[in-house]
Amino acid sequence: MNILPRFAAANTVLVLVDFQERLFPAMPEKEKLLGNVLKLIRGALVLEIPIIVTEQYPQGLGPTLPEIKELLPDLKPVEKTSFSCCDEAGFVRALRALRRKQVLLAGIEAHICVYQTACALAHIGYAVQVVADGVASRNSKNQLVTLYRLGEAGIPPTTVEMALFELLRAAQGDKFKQISAIVK
Repeated sequence: MNILPRFAAANTVLVLVDFQERLFPAMPEKEKLLGNVLKLIRGALVLEIPIIVTEQYPQGLGPTLPEIKELLPDLKPVEKTSFSCCDEAGFVRALRALRRKQVLLAGIEAHICVYQTACALAHIGYAVQVVADGVASRNSKNQLVTLYRLGEAGIPPTTVEMALFELLRAAQGDKFKQISAIVK
């Protein structure tokens, strides 16, 4: 039996992959997806979890969604052309500088950049959880197969609410109240 490590806020980084203006409209159920991602960001901010945002070829796919930028006013996205974030030196530097070994991963498209990033992160020693309700692909079958293959590879799915309460640990205090309000 494979026992998964419990994620801890002090050891976790949230990575948001390619939530960009020209790519996002092609996603199914985009309003629900955006709502989930915004909850995830708000929760990470409450829990003081650092956030890394990437942009795939922003000249073509546009900048990060304004709703995300509004929550992260000091945002400096890592630009990339590789599908795996780990193939971009700027991303690897930013991640290593945080000195955390657990990564929550959300983004688009699930079967390309999210999948390749999750596999690469696991390969270099990070514990990775992919936020199932925080990823999408234009074709929902691609998303489904991605989550299946990642699970088979030992990279488990989670959900926004599951991840936030795992990181929170206990139903007490101000952070619990804030997280509870976020997920409602």
